Amino acid sequence: MADKFAIITGASTGIGFELASLAARNGYDILVVADEPLIESAAADFRQYEHDVQALEADLSTPEGVDRLLDAAGGRRIDLLCANAGRGLGHAFLDQKVEDWRAVVDTNITGTAYLLQKVLRDMVARNDGKVLVTGSIAGYIPGAFQAVYNGSKAFLDSFVAALQNEIKDADGVTLTNLMPGPTDTEFFARGDMLDTDVGSDPNKDDPAKVAADGWDALMEGKAAIVSGWKNKIQSAVANVTPNAVLAEQHRKMAEPGTADH
Repeated sequence: MADKFAIITGASTGIGFELASLAARNGYDILVVADEPLIESAAADFRQYEHDVQALEADLSTPEGVDRLLDAAGGRRIDLLCANAGRGLGHAFLDQKVEDWRAVVDTNITGTAYLLQKVLRDMVARNDGKVLVTGSIAGYIPGAFQAVYNGSKAFLDSFVAALQNEIKDADGVTLTNLMPGPTDTEFFARGDMLDTDVGSDPNKDDPAKVAADGWDALMEGKAAIVSGWKNKIQSAVANVTPNAVLAEQHRKMAEPGTADH
């Protein structure tokens, strides 16, 4: 058993998979979780690094699911948390089913906030620990045809910055916000966005590079990292661009059928 223990959520594919690989390679025992059976095969891959690997299939959109995750930790001290679980959803808001957009809100906001509250309490009490939250540059942009998703990431980006201030006296605790742009993961297929310009773009960011950027920023104690130079430019421009203009630009990327243009 290693002397360091990490929890990585949304670890079956994409950025979360790469973060779990980094944790295992860097000497952590890990508990990985996702809301799909694929987490078991992902765990088999992580075991090549010869540290203890636990896998859990759980829905982290509810406090009950988060409690199941924390129970699976067996009371072990959590040295590192990568709060990466999230859901996306394309199409116009008025056409979306309530249960679908609620799942985005409950996963990205409710479940993440509850998990952070539970884990950070212990970290702050002992003044030691590291937390990486996967936010998004989408939080800077009114997301026409991804309105709920972008809104949920705007919450996370703001929420993490506020928490950083609240816990600033706990100088042994690092809380870092990783803000990627469009990344080559299952996100767009799961959000029914493969017929959009952004979903079909072959030049998305590499999830391994995004995860490495987040990992390095966390280990360096940084408050936030925008992964990728194009995304750094986009996030900077978004701060000085009117919302109506940003929403129209996003529409051209995310409106169904734009992949054909």
